[in-house]
Amino acid sequence: MSIDFPVTFQFFGYQILLHPVLESVGIFLSMRYYFYLKRRSGEKQDLNVSLAILIGATAGALVGSKLIGNLEKPSLLFSSEFSFLKFWTNNTIVGGLAFGLLGVELAKKIVGYKKSTGDLIVYPLIFAMIIGRIGCFFTGIYEETYGLPTTSIFGMHLGDEYLRHPVALYEIVFLIVLWISLEIFRRNNTYQSGFLFQLFMLSYFSFRLILDFIKPREEIVLHLSTIQMVCISMILYYIYKIIFTLNLSPLKS
Repeated sequence: MSIDFPVTFQFFGYQILLHPVLESVGIFLSMRYYFYLKRRSGEKQDLNVSLAILIGATAGALVGSKLIGNLEKPSLLFSSEFSFLKFWTNNTIVGGLAFGLLGVELAKKIVGYKKSTGDLIVYPLIFAMIIGRIGCFFTGIYEETYGLPTTSIFGMHLGDEYLRHPVALYEIVFLIVLWISLEIFRRNNTYQSGFLFQLFMLSYFSFRLILDFIKPREEIVLHLSTIQMVCISMILYYIYKIIFTLNLSPLKS
């Protein structure tokens, strides 16, 4: 079976790229999933708190995804080829997660809310990321979410003459395994609120740190890209958070 990359479809005479459509569908479905989990959990939050957290997460994720996405290639950022369109279309989930976290924490401080709010969003977030990565895969080499050339059995043609690592598929498999693992952990352990989210973030940033070694990248410091340096900072942060949480309230099986 051969795929013509990037995958598009016709809509009222217009040729539409599949990737942004899948991203929008993923965001919509994941939000519905989140509200379903929230209703089932019986968790109650003041409307002002909920709105502050939503605004903080959205603003942080939007700024972070574009800021880190553009800093991934500083040589292009400061070149004559740079434009607002390039800035707006450069995104990365790594920046979105890192700055979305900062946005939420800042919003919680502003409204004086001290409880953890992350656990309920873990599975909807994984779900949205899986659908988004399906879109990344179907875009092939026409967005910078593809892998380096490889001679391994996993190599695929993604729109040019090279067999490349299908890193989007690798990430989908990882996210599915992570989802199952976190659910097994959730069912078999008693833990402090927020701990599941901490495990998710530590796991994902650790995976991305490794995965990005087989993706085209511009090395900044110590052969690491901007995204990898963000990953390292988040890994260290969540190791600290997990140790603190375990000291405060040890796991109970």
